[in-house]
Amino acid sequence: MSTETSSGTGPDQTKEMTIREAIRLALREELERDDDVFVMGEDVGKFGGVYEVTGDLVEQFGETRVRDTPISEAGFMGAAVGAAATGTRPVVEIMFSDFIGVCSEQIINQMAKNRYMFGGKTEMPVTVRTTEGGGSGAASQHSGTIHTWFAHFPGVMAVAPATPASAKGLLKSAIRSDDPVIVFENKQIYEQKGEVPLDEDFTIPIGTASVEREGEDVTVVATQRMVGESLELAEELAGQTSVEVIDLRSLYPMDTDTLVESVGKTGRLVIADESPLSYGTHAEVATRVMENAFYSLDAPIQRVGVADVHIPFSPALEEEVLPSGSDVEAAINRIV
Repeated sequence: MSTETSSGTGPDQTKEMTIREAIRLALREELERDDDVFVMGEDVGKFGGVYEVTGDLVEQFGETRVRDTPISEAGFMGAAVGAAATGTRPVVEIMFSDFIGVCSEQIINQMAKNRYMFGGKTEMPVTVRTTEGGGSGAASQHSGTIHTWFAHFPGVMAVAPATPASAKGLLKSAIRSDDPVIVFENKQIYEQKGEVPLDEDFTIPIGTASVEREGEDVTVVATQRMVGESLELAEELAGQTSVEVIDLRSLYPMDTDTLVESVGKTGRLVIADESPLSYGTHAEVATRVMENAFYSLDAPIQRVGVADVHIPFSPALEEEVLPSGSDVEAAINRIV
């Protein structure tokens, strides 16, 4: 189980808030803490963000530090890379993760490789926030879950919070990092509530998973929306099957030790992630467990995710494609 860090005034004080509010709180605290931090993206200022995440930050910090940009992901992502290389800490919002393809050159060839290309003499403290996930009938160009792509590239870290506390703690760690971090936010859980530490120095180390519920019979490693789905299922199955639920949180680097320790106890593994099943996060988790805990496994590893198709516009078809708690239950039943 990971250890979150918290220091400063009132480390034990918490407040219930939504994931949306926790992200905004993290942004506000980091803007207040460090004058080099600024936010940029489409509609992040006067409009408050397409999902109202940035809210009224522009009123407090002004248009210089909460910057609305043109509809040009390539342009403002390139500007962020240049700004980071010259000493500031940009927090860039890409409205939908599907649009990252527009600025992939700036991310993959510039942001990810800059420190390496200059022999470690430059820093690249860029944080990229973006939304992903289906469930809102927004069709395929606004509903993809693509975090596996960017967990793959050396030089970039990728995280995917599932709770308000992890949303705050991971984002603050990302902004304070001297290397680039992409924060993938599932837009269907922005309204999910939970207790969040109010300590301004509360962070969650990137590269750590969290055991959200302990169990004995099967381990479910989940991300984003599927963490909540898995926890609800675990509660329903209590007394019948003891389910351990792990929130992966960090896609790269990945907390292999927590995964191996859990499977060593339960002997069974289900991986629940709202991304395509082939060549993705599921495969990486499964491989790490196979390499490090093969003789602990009592049954084949199960994967729950999206079939290798685009997200449909039709609500009925979208519901059919997206993974749910019932899919996790079916996977558990196959191996327990």
